[in-house]
Amino acid sequence: MSQLTYLIFNPVSGQGNAEEDLSFIKQHLESEINLKVEQTTEEISAEKLAHQAVEAGARCIIASGGDGTVSQVAEVLIGTDIPLGVIARGTANAFANALNIPDNLEEACQTILEQNQRQVDVAKCNGKLMTLLTGVGFEAETVDNTQREMKNRFGMLAYFLSGLDQLQDLKKFEAEIETDDKIIQVEAAAITVANIAPASSILAQGPAGIVIDDGLLDVTIVSPQNKLSAIAASYHLFQSAANDNEAQRDDIGYLRTKRITIKTDPEQKVVVDGEMRGNTPVEIECLPKELTILVPRHLSEQSPEKLKGLPGLKIKKKQSQARVNSEEKIENQAQQPQVKVIDNRINNNYSLDDQQKIIIESQQPEVEIIEDSD
Repeated sequence: MSQLTYLIFNPVSGQGNAEEDLSFIKQHLESEINLKVEQTTEEISAEKLAHQAVEAGARCIIASGGDGTVSQVAEVLIGTDIPLGVIARGTANAFANALNIPDNLEEACQTILEQNQRQVDVAKCNGKLMTLLTGVGFEAETVDNTQREMKNRFGMLAYFLSGLDQLQDLKKFEAEIETDDKIIQVEAAAITVANIAPASSILAQGPAGIVIDDGLLDVTIVSPQNKLSAIAASYHLFQSAANDNEAQRDDIGYLRTKRITIKTDPEQKVVVDGEMRGNTPVEIECLPKELTILVPRHLSEQSPEKLKGLPGLKIKKKQSQARVNSEEKIENQAQQPQVKVIDNRINNNYSLDDQQKIIIESQQPEVEIIEDSD
């Protein structure tokens, strides 16, 4: 492999010995590829180094660091045919874990040498890159309250400890979620929009089996009634991820969509790829197969939509693309509270039997489903 490969190395990532890590990586790669090493500094970002590498004619760029380093390099490579290699050395390494890229240095180097390329989706959140996921509410509060000192000392455990602390003051909020084909109003404690998510990101695991190249965002809505149900819901999502099964609890909903807008009352904190990024509202759009990455050979399976059981649920069908993008089937049981369905479309001949369904069970609170009139 004689093509020029750039290694962008962040020496302050993770908890290991950076000099030893770099020496090990060079030892395993330099005998096989033409490697040029560039290190980030406080003044020189991974993004700047990636731009320079592209301008210099790099045919492959390796990002070695945490999720922040990987995200900066990835943003430069979007829409190019230059593959991204990842040698994960951060605290969470969520991007690498989601793509089954080994966090063992030797195995990560071997993945790069194998040159198995895969085009994966990325997304834009309020116009800025999102490679992993956006969290609204509980997850954002957890990340915001996890101190750097705790992350350095405890690693991923720091987020868990912060999450337990946040449970002491769990707050729900009103949310309006707009997709291409519907508007959803619901009470929630956390909303997570995932492009790619590892199993450790449990609040993103409603659909399970998140697909990295399907052109869709995976949305999970968590709406526990109290602290105990929040713990139970979190454990259920953990099991869903471990078993690759969709969530089945009434206080967990999920769906898939190409783009989404989330508004909340009151405003909620927003975290994107582990970094705080202001407050709601957010607009997120999937960019299908815009990033080429070197990955092992692992695939995920697609999962259906489920919104049943969420408290305060209202769904408003949007006429503009409802016939094209998705249709819903509503099954009512005689025992459930009254469900109001209004359909004023021309000729009242709209079919609800194709791609998606929302099952409203008798145990859930009153639900109003309104389909737009002309």
